[in-house]
Amino acid sequence: MTNNPVMLITGASSGIGAATARAAAKEGYRLVLAARSADKLQALQTELGGVSQVLVIECDMQDNTAQKAMVDQALKVFGQIDSVFANAGRGGEPGGFSEADPDVWKDMILTNIYGVGLTIQHSLPALRKSKGHLLLTGSAAGRVTIPGSMYSATKWAVSAIGYGVREELRGSGVRVTLIEPGMVDTPFFDKPPAHALMPEDIARAVMYAVSQPAHVDVNEILVRPTPAE
Repeated sequence: MTNNPVMLITGASSGIGAATARAAAKEGYRLVLAARSADKLQALQTELGGVSQVLVIECDMQDNTAQKAMVDQALKVFGQIDSVFANAGRGGEPGGFSEADPDVWKDMILTNIYGVGLTIQHSLPALRKSKGHLLLTGSAAGRVTIPGSMYSATKWAVSAIGYGVREELRGSGVRVTLIEPGMVDTPFFDKPPAHALMPEDIARAVMYAVSQPAHVDVNEILVRPTPAE
């Protein structure tokens, strides 16, 4: 039986999550890929080595029971979890605080904050056991003030979650890394941005963090596009 490390990725069906899955597979990781798009996950499973190497789980990150089942299934199949990349998130809020749809806000807050909290809570026992690595997708938007942006507020919250969970885990051997991208060309946008990073750029940042020796804890990686001329 292989003892290759196991990485769980949420929001894995496209964009940064899918790019990170590909990058991790190249480094020999077994993968647990979770998202709401089952068909895209199954395509990734086929691409990255089939059922022996990749477990796919259809999961709504706002569902506490589903998130617990996700972690339980990962442990049942692979017996361990060495890295968790809590990457699932959403945006989309035209109108700012004056005119945005409150239902869009609610869905975004529940996914970007509550969903991340659930992923952390349910995966921490396995990460404590493996002395593993927790990574969170924050954002450059969680470091600056963006007028009228509830999305930015949710990413400020993710930054706070990262700082807080790192302190909670101090001395446990579990490392915590905030991955903070600037604009990335992903399905997050309706139209491809003109000047942006690619998902693969962020995947390399994730793999850099997890590839460090156990005594090195990369706290934050802020990645922005090189400014245009």
